[in-house]
Amino acid sequence: MTLLEVINLIAFLTVAGYAVYLFAHVVYSRYTFIRLGKPANLKKDLQNRLNEVWVNVFGQRKLLKDKKSGIMHVVMFYGFIIIQFGAIDLFIKGLAPGYHLPVPAYPVFTLLQEITVFAVLLAALYAYYRRFIEKLPRLKRGWKAGLVIWFLTSLMLSILLSAAFEQLWLGHTASWATPISSLIAAPFAPWLSEEAAAVLFYVFWWAHALILFSFLVYVPQSKHFHLIVAPVNTFLKRQGPPAKPSLIDFEDESATSYGAGKIEDFDQKQLIDLYACVECGRCTNVCPASGTGKMLSPMDLIVKMRNHLTAKGAAITSRSPWMPAFAFSEANQAALGVEVTREEDGSYNYPINLVGDVITETELWACTTCRNCEDACPVMNEHVEKIIDMRRYLVLTEGNMPAEAARTFQNIERQGNPWGISKKDRYNWTEELDVPVPTVKEQKDFEYLLWVGSMGSYDNRSQKITRALVRLLHHAGVKFATLGKKEKNSGDTARRMGNEFLFQQLAMDNIQQFEKYNVKKIITLDPHAYNVFKNEYPDLGFEAEVYHHTQILAKLIREGRIRPTKEVKERVTYHDSCYLGRYNDEYDAPRYILQSIPGIELVEMERTRENAMCCGAGGGMMWMEEREGVRINTARTEQALTVRPSLIGSACPYCLTMLSDGTKAKEVEDQVKTMDVAEVLEMAVDFDDKAEQAEGVH
Repeated sequence: MTLLEVINLIAFLTVAGYAVYLFAHVVYSRYTFIRLGKPANLKKDLQNRLNEVWVNVFGQRKLLKDKKSGIMHVVMFYGFIIIQFGAIDLFIKGLAPGYHLPVPAYPVFTLLQEITVFAVLLAALYAYYRRFIEKLPRLKRGWKAGLVIWFLTSLMLSILLSAAFEQLWLGHTASWATPISSLIAAPFAPWLSEEAAAVLFYVFWWAHALILFSFLVYVPQSKHFHLIVAPVNTFLKRQGPPAKPSLIDFEDESATSYGAGKIEDFDQKQLIDLYACVECGRCTNVCPASGTGKMLSPMDLIVKMRNHLTAKGAAITSRSPWMPAFAFSEANQAALGVEVTREEDGSYNYPINLVGDVITETELWACTTCRNCEDACPVMNEHVEKIIDMRRYLVLTEGNMPAEAARTFQNIERQGNPWGISKKDRYNWTEELDVPVPTVKEQKDFEYLLWVGSMGSYDNRSQKITRALVRLLHHAGVKFATLGKKEKNSGDTARRMGNEFLFQQLAMDNIQQFEKYNVKKIITLDPHAYNVFKNEYPDLGFEAEVYHHTQILAKLIREGRIRPTKEVKERVTYHDSCYLGRYNDEYDAPRYILQSIPGIELVEMERTRENAMCCGAGGGMMWMEEREGVRINTARTEQALTVRPSLIGSACPYCLTMLSDGTKAKEVEDQVKTMDVAEVLEMAVDFDDKAEQAEGVH
């Protein structure tokens, strides 16, 4: 080994060692910041977790929902993995001239490397086009956003140029195994000396090394930390029902606050989410609040929380958040110079408040909890639970909430419904029925409890859905009963609006009634009640078979209990309820019912199934006024009207109310009807036809 080769080796090891040290320091600092959170209670479900990684990390399933950027990302993802072997090969060539990575079929290896490098280079150029020329609205622009494109482009060019000048330096001829670098080398071959080629090789070799090591240090300090954290976040994704709020133990006398008012109030899994964010904007792009001019942006919420965690974490741990320290002395001093004191409850007294200063109340109350952001997120971030946790802090700890929310809680506490209508009127919806509606006291051998819900009991429009469902169940011979005037609110509204105490109170009262009357199966026309009974009441000790009314009606049609024989000539577009669809993956039952009806032409909106836009009523927003931008229900109605329906169908009383208001706002209520799927089915059934009726549904 010559003296120059020794110097080159020492210089390389010094630079590489320093870069790895900086990388390790930053990663460990972020790790200590995450450790400030509470321990996460995660299910030990290894197989499902590995499947998540396989499908969403290696399969890139969510990224491929947007085909253009998805394919670009697949090329970059797999290309970068392949190119790392090429980087090792390139470093060997520079440290030990004449040698290379000892792999079988080496010419095939170099061919694969060059093809991959060229593909990644094209992908990087396309990324630049999407962000800076096409100017996709969901993508940020600026030098930070373009830095990674510069890194990738420079890295790819340095690889090809190094290979080209190595070929001239060592006197190799053009080869099928190095088609692109051979093409680059061709113009230089007639006049460039071997010595000059060697110098140029090392110029681009060092350029590659310095850019690569700079990128290594940059990654954990930027949104590109997702390269490391996203696979971890995907593996740790909460198993089971999505966006299920954690239970609060109100009997814990040591608790001094409830909800998440400080960043360390979140658990460690929630904090990992913050560093997994890639700032791709997919969440904000589909958010109904953001899309209609509200202040909330799910991406910005995560980014602001991440920046707050980094700043507060640095102040608490005294670890520099940015490296190399000399290049970020002012930023580090600003973070480390903040005085932090420890409270008795274990939290830290920090001059900047998470709720209020970092995340505003306006943002928190704009969320409809629809989960479209979570469904779109390629790194499995969970936004809704964080928002609910911060709402809990406002409601339960500070007693700070909009007047409409306070009034809703008060009405539910006093009368068991959000309007505050008398409990005595809960059963009035049965007065216009021509069939009996037994209560659990009157019919002891019922199979199903029919949970009517507040909307189905009190709202005049929703009462029509309840009556249609009751007639259909009677026609099919289903044995059911209701709680009558003893029914209360399910608690979903209170929980999503942050009043966990009221939710638990309602849930325990309902569970007491369920157990008293030995309820084993529940039918409800309210997707919110369906979700809370099925997925959240089990945490409080009650489990039952829970069915949405469309699931039961679809089952009855399949079994011949209900026969839709009368023609209903309507062009129908179906709106997916968030709590039936994204929360519980039920998209087919309502469509099966509609498709079984003669005369129905079913047409789909552009945003449908898991990507359907929220109606605007979820998360307690049914009871609150929209004061910013366009009304969400109007925007959703406009989307429905683009497919020229004569009828907009839904399977949720909240959605139906919002869509009905939407058609009125667009002044098309006379041309376009809004109906629940059960009402449409009722129109198609000949109630005098009892031939196929059986003893019940089992």
